[in-house]
Amino acid sequence: MNEHRPILREFQPADAAQVAQLITESVRGHWIYTPEQFKPSSVPQRFRLVAADSEVRATLAVSPFGDAAPSAFRLDFAGDAQFFNALYTLALTRLPQHAPLIGVAREDFSEQMQFFAAAGFRNAWQSWGAHLDLTRFDFAPYQALEERLFVDGYEVEQLANTAPEADWNVLYALSLEAVEDAPRNPTTTPDNLSLEEWWAMIVREETVFAARFRGQIIGFTRSTVRGEHLDTEHTAVSRPHRNKGLATILKARALASAQEQGCIQASTGGTVMNLPMLKVNHCLGYLPEPMWVTWWLER
Repeated sequence: MNEHRPILREFQPADAAQVAQLITESVRGHWIYTPEQFKPSSVPQRFRLVAADSEVRATLAVSPFGDAAPSAFRLDFAGDAQFFNALYTLALTRLPQHAPLIGVAREDFSEQMQFFAAAGFRNAWQSWGAHLDLTRFDFAPYQALEERLFVDGYEVEQLANTAPEADWNVLYALSLEAVEDAPRNPTTTPDNLSLEEWWAMIVREETVFAARFRGQIIGFTRSTVRGEHLDTEHTAVSRPHRNKGLATILKARALASAQEQGCIQASTGGTVMNLPMLKVNHCLGYLPEPMWVTWWLER
């Protein structure tokens, strides 16, 4: 009998550093996690389990998926894959009997991909991710596009947090319009936030570049700077003004601004069905990464 076989238990605050390391390793360093990000949850349906002996060997986080799939729960595994099934079995005893389950993993995250396939999950949706080396980004090739748009009545600006309430109302309406129009899957569908929640989130952590036509906002791109990394959150252009290059120039301006702030890399992504945005990012020089797969299990 192996006396050192890990036991399955609830996450404890003392596990935070090891869990952060396991998750950072599981995503191949694509994101860097810190112990401060991990705390026991007070929400009954949001919990984390670990397989541990003298140290944490594997972990599973379970959480309600959100507005895009309100009855489903997301499973996030990390660590030694030989313990995934045991953690999964324990988690099932704490979940509603017929709730759908969702897993999200990149193609090269082999441990998670293999587990979801073996556990009977269906490869339901695919999303793309892409990155750009900002140290090599050059705005100059987009100046002619910006000038042509200016002649046609369009201007791009960075929107201040103190912008008039009317501007934020227009941005919010544009965001809802874009979500309605754009191809999407549960992983790429944003949370259903109220205007107040949406505005507070942007002011707290994001930068917005807006395009105006004769003074009226008709497009935007939102992004977040995290250290030396820029993440694009959402880009949208109103229906009458699409297919003119506005999404390209908006994102190019955001990239140039991040570059000036010292960012060295940018990331973006979306569903594989969103061909217009794939073309925009290809034009900007983004390089595609392995696809993200959303696994689905109907129980």
